[in-house]
Amino acid sequence: MRATRYHEHGGPDVLTVDEVERPTPADDELLVEVRAAAVNPVDTYFREGSYEPGDLPWIPGSDVAGVVAGVGDAVDGFAEGDRIYGTALGNDRPGTCAEFVAAPTDRVAHLPSTVDFDEGAALALAGVTAWRALVDHAGLEPAEYCLVHGGNGGVGHVAVQLAAAVGARVVTTAREPYHDDLAELGADVVLDYGRDDLADAVRDAGAPDAVLDHRLDDYLQFDADVVAQGGRVVGIGNEDVTAGFENVPAARSKEMTLTLMSMFNTPDVAAVLERLGRLAGDGDVVPVVADSYGLDAVDEAQRAVVAESFLGKLVVEP
Repeated sequence: MRATRYHEHGGPDVLTVDEVERPTPADDELLVEVRAAAVNPVDTYFREGSYEPGDLPWIPGSDVAGVVAGVGDAVDGFAEGDRIYGTALGNDRPGTCAEFVAAPTDRVAHLPSTVDFDEGAALALAGVTAWRALVDHAGLEPAEYCLVHGGNGGVGHVAVQLAAAVGARVVTTAREPYHDDLAELGADVVLDYGRDDLADAVRDAGAPDAVLDHRLDDYLQFDADVVAQGGRVVGIGNEDVTAGFENVPAARSKEMTLTLMSMFNTPDVAAVLERLGRLAGDGDVVPVVADSYGLDAVDEAQRAVVAESFLGKLVVEP
């Protein structure tokens, strides 16, 4: 089979397309014919060597959507020909930028027939991250105010829809070209993140009970300043390795809760995927695919995922 791999750490130019042996599923695994694989910033961290994958050469890619081509001896609930999608691959096992991948059944779920494969791949990691942040950690409830930083991003655009599906009142930030799209996805208020009075504008929309922050190094103090009394802030990412409060007493006065999380710590990925699939199947969460690439253009996709601005997700279609 064909697979995109890197044989050494480095920039996108280290990625090559190789002929490799098709994986054989273990007893608890599925062999999946990959129809789509999403591209995430974390893929670039593994490629660069910031995070350590398994032994090189390595196949990148955490998300998959495709068709079951084989089942392990101990597998129940899945059969050849089933449409599935999954995530949390590509770090402790070879990833999804390939024609086939072996996936443990605790990291996949059935993909509704009304959801396209590229949409399933786009939903997987971003959806589980948003669910873990807003449902598990923030405990978001109907009629609460929720602030989602960067609503046009992969996680952000799913988080906006998930918060709306919960019944929360959603405020998000993004560049002006994405405002109408985010309003259509369920945001009640969309604000330009570059405006000078952003904190006042967020408060005017309703002091958020829950905040989803993907840039803690830039917005941690901002979150403390705008969050409601007793509010919950969940941090899912940062660009600089350091982040801190500029005014600790002000943060303490809010008695806010700060949770730092990684999607890869989700205790039951399959259960979350199953519920997200229901929402996607009913049209309550619609993953947006900004662009698609072939296996021989994964380098371009990995450049774009960290350097370009777009709404939704980038996917690879082998």
